[in-house]
Amino acid sequence: MKKLFVVLFYLVPAISFAQKENKLNVHNYPQNYFLNPLDIPIYLAGNFGECRPGHFHSGIDIKTEGKENQPVHAAADGYISRIKMEKGGFGHAIYITHPNGYTTLYAHLNKFAPAIQKYVRSKQYEKENWAVDLQFEPSQFPVKKGQQIAWSGNTGASTAPHLHFEIRNSQTEHPLNPEMFGLPIIDMKAPIVNDIAIYDMEKSIYEQDPRILPVSKKGNYYTLKDTVSVANTNVGMGINTDDYMDGSDNTITFYTAALYMDDSIQAEVRLDDIGYDETRYINAYVDYKSREQKKIWLQLLFRLSGNNLAHIYEQLNDPAYRGSLHFQDKKTHKIKIEITDDKANVSTVVFYLRANTEHKEDPFTINEGHKWQDNNEPDKMNRRGAALGDNISMDNEDVKFNINSNQLYDKFHFEYSHTTDTINISDRYMLHHSYVPVHSYFDLSIKPHIVLPFELRDKVVMKYSDGKEEDGKAAKLSDGGWYKASVRNLGTYWLAVDTTAPIVKSMQKNGNNLSKANRISFISKDAMTSVRTFRGLLDGKWICFEQHGEDFFYEFDEHCPKGKHTLVFKASDENNNTRTFTLNFTR
Repeated sequence: MKKLFVVLFYLVPAISFAQKENKLNVHNYPQNYFLNPLDIPIYLAGNFGECRPGHFHSGIDIKTEGKENQPVHAAADGYISRIKMEKGGFGHAIYITHPNGYTTLYAHLNKFAPAIQKYVRSKQYEKENWAVDLQFEPSQFPVKKGQQIAWSGNTGASTAPHLHFEIRNSQTEHPLNPEMFGLPIIDMKAPIVNDIAIYDMEKSIYEQDPRILPVSKKGNYYTLKDTVSVANTNVGMGINTDDYMDGSDNTITFYTAALYMDDSIQAEVRLDDIGYDETRYINAYVDYKSREQKKIWLQLLFRLSGNNLAHIYEQLNDPAYRGSLHFQDKKTHKIKIEITDDKANVSTVVFYLRANTEHKEDPFTINEGHKWQDNNEPDKMNRRGAALGDNISMDNEDVKFNINSNQLYDKFHFEYSHTTDTINISDRYMLHHSYVPVHSYFDLSIKPHIVLPFELRDKVVMKYSDGKEEDGKAAKLSDGGWYKASVRNLGTYWLAVDTTAPIVKSMQKNGNNLSKANRISFISKDAMTSVRTFRGLLDGKWICFEQHGEDFFYEFDEHCPKGKHTLVFKASDENNNTRTFTLNFTR
């Protein structure tokens, strides 16, 4: 009887925990179909829906004990349908298509299993290109659940060893939340709430600073010290929150956040099923301005008018207000926010809010409409207009562009200024401020204030500054002497000339005996743009150099037998400035 009691004692919480998890699985994803792709327990360095610069995190990052080359296994039966090798992003990645309608992705890998590695390498030499994107038929590389397919690594845009693992809908190719599939992940910790942010919904999110109110823990919930008084009747809520799991000190994010007023639900966010074609709406989901200026992730519980990621906002009490709180009186209202993580741990915030003013007119209604206004400063023209759902465009003698209204997330007053530049080949043009995001690329054309000689016409760079850092990309000559580039940031732009080739630094001394080494590597970078192409020739024949950031390396293989060799490494930037480095060595 004592043994039975002990079993029941532990079994009841486990059943209760599973029941809570099942309530979160609203899409009825299959449970326990996919196994842990590693031989070690799952501890997360990141989870689905985490806020990252320019995108939502699309899978789970499984820690690999701080080291590379952990065996990676197929999470279920299927076949390898794709392998992609790229310098950034997922680095070395394998995609497995499964018969139940899902696809799993394994990223930041080192080498693949021998037969796969041999095939990929043969295709790289056939194409004379390290970066390949290979598609496979079901019969080429079938795999069984648990079969080793690769070793973990730190390739691509990874900053530390780990395995990035995704589960996708094979038909839509949308990444889904892997934690909803019953993977063996233990997490008993509830999210931690740091701050509540309050927004005036009658103003542009880019033309206000939210009231950020730190919360304090009181018993089983978080609260504010006093009732919050607001000077408007239409407010939005944002949250600054972190989550942690057992056995890991990495921050992760919640699964759902629900907003209530007087115990009636107003809005709910559910972080699941976010496609790569939608992921840039992260810039509308968070307070982008606060992120840029204060380095704080404030996640919005209301939907900006230009945020097309509508399906993650599952409940809106009044769709017309897109999740904001609209007050019809001056009474005190109870506000509750429930934040639930992927394992059904819940944190609750409760506080009280009161509006003390009548509804105001929309401050964005201006008499001049969308006309530009010039203040006639001789050297710096400040112009101010309004973007109220219309396109923002300019076509004058120096600069021209058009930003479509569907590329913007919220209304704002657009600012433009022109500053004389006697050092570069054009003046500088401030196209508003970098803290207002643009969803997709737009063409920007600038005309130089000098006539360029023919030999410099393919050496022009469109330079960009956000006020802190500078960047650049090659600009192409178009009709009428304009130089055009595709950009997607607001800020300051100008034209410059780039005739300097990338730096190439050998990590080996010329003439060295490299018989005990396993690779040859170079560091290459460009001052104005980027290293666009690179190529290595060993004794006149192409060899497979790989790029990881500024590091370019060739791992010795059968293409480099013992003896004396001459290696020629070439790197070219976006303006076709080329640097060649010749290395003699013995192996």
